[in-house]
Amino acid sequence: MPAHREVDEAKIKQQVEKIVEGIRAKDLDGLRRLYATDVVSFDVEPPLQHVGIEAKMENWTRAFTLFQDVNYELRDLTITVGGDVAFGHGFGRLSGTLRNGTATSGMWVRATFCFRKSDDHWLIAHDQVSVPFDIASGKGVADLEP
Repeated sequence: MPAHREVDEAKIKQQVEKIVEGIRAKDLDGLRRLYATDVVSFDVEPPLQHVGIEAKMENWTRAFTLFQDVNYELRDLTITVGGDVAFGHGFGRLSGTLRNGTATSGMWVRATFCFRKSDDHWLIAHDQVSVPFDIASGKGVADLEP
């Protein structure tokens, strides 16, 4: 039988797969079930933080409104588990066909997920998505690839 930490890591990886599936299906109800009600999200769009499940769902609603078809890729995911908290980081890219018919390959972003275990269920308590920026110009650098 696998160690308890390995079981938790497998459960978290399943949650991350549900995130990918939920984004691809534009499934707000499915995504809602993956986040803690008090989630704090540092997303790529203003403001600096989005607090609570409703704010997080508003972010996804805005994103899904832009896309006719959406795809999400996650690369190089690393997960660390400790007790009733865990974190993971990797690179994500949202792409697809916009409502106006334009295809977009999106951009790679850095993604961090922080999980909290509640009743043997891992929920996202914090997430952060960011792009590097050029210090001299103050502009984001969106053409990097993992």
